[in-house]
Amino acid sequence: MPVSAPPRKNDAPESDRHHGVTTVPPLAFVAVILANVALAFGPWFVRMADTGPVASAFWRITLAAPILVLVALVGPARPRMPGKGQGLLWGFLLIGGVAFAGDLGTWHMGIRQTTMANATLFGNSATFIFPLYGFLVARAWPSRTQGIALVLAAVGAGLLMGRSYQVDPRHLVGDLLCVLAGMLYAVYFILMSRVRFAMPPIPALAWSTMASVVPLFLFATLLGERVWPDHWGPLILLAIGSQIVGQGLMIYALGLLSPLVVGLALLVQPIVATAIGWVVYGEALALPEWLGVAMVAAALVLVRWGAPKMVAKPRDMEDGRATL
Repeated sequence: MPVSAPPRKNDAPESDRHHGVTTVPPLAFVAVILANVALAFGPWFVRMADTGPVASAFWRITLAAPILVLVALVGPARPRMPGKGQGLLWGFLLIGGVAFAGDLGTWHMGIRQTTMANATLFGNSATFIFPLYGFLVARAWPSRTQGIALVLAAVGAGLLMGRSYQVDPRHLVGDLLCVLAGMLYAVYFILMSRVRFAMPPIPALAWSTMASVVPLFLFATLLGERVWPDHWGPLILLAIGSQIVGQGLMIYALGLLSPLVVGLALLVQPIVATAIGWVVYGEALALPEWLGVAMVAAALVLVRWGAPKMVAKPRDMEDGRATL
C-alpha cells in the first residue's frame, strides 16, 4: 500500500514554523468547526437508514473509501511505497482505522438504545480525553485564556445536556456503548494526529478508512444485522457528509490545531444536534440550554484567541517515522 511523502519543511504546520509556539490557523479553525457541523447530522442519517446500526457504519466507510482513495492517488501529494522506518506509521494507520471502526460500530448501536442527548454527550467524550492527552503526553499546555475556555465548555456542555440526560436502567447498555465509542474516538484522534506529522490529510484519511471496512463488515455480520439496504439515500448522505466532508476536514485540522482546540470544537456537535431536534422534531430549548449554547460558543471564541504555550513535535516524524 502506498504512502504519501512527508510534508516539505515549508509545508509544516504553523506550530512548527514558530519554534514550537502554536497559533490557531484561521483556515484550520474554520475547518474543524465545519467538520463538526457535518458530523452532527450523522445520528439523524443513522436513524433514517433501513439497515442495522453497524451495517450503516459499514456503508458509511465503504461508500466513501473509493472516493477518498481516488482523490489520494490523483492529488498533488503523489503516493509512493513506504520506506525504511515507516512501519510504525502504517501501524498507527491500521490501529487507527480499527479503533475508528469500533467507535462507529459501538456508537451507532448506542444511538438506537439510548436517548439522542445521551448518545451525543457520551459519544463525544473525546472532548475532554483528547485535550488530556495533549496536556500530559504532547505537552500542549493551555494558556490562561484557554483554561477559562475549557471550564466554560464543561459547564456549557452540562447545561446543554442537563435537562435531557436521564439516568435510566433501560438506557444503560446504550450509554455504555456510547462511552466506549467516545474512548475509541479519542484513541483514533491520538493516532491520526501522530500520522498527520508525516502524511497529508487525504491519504491519511483514505488509508485509515480502508482499514475500517473489514472490521465493520465482520462486526455487522456477526451481529446478524441486515446489511443490504432498500433505500440508499441516508447511507449516501452519511458517507458524503460524515466521512468525506466531516472526517476529511477533521483530519486536515488535526495536523494544524492543538488537542485542546480540536477537543473543544467537538462541542459544536451537540449544539447542532440540539438545533436539528428543535427544527425536525419540535424539541424546544429551555433557558438553561440556551445559556449552555452561549457558553460553548464563548469557549470556542476564547480557545481561538488564546494559543497553547507549546506543542512538541516528535523529532522522528520528520523522516516519516512515528512514535507516541
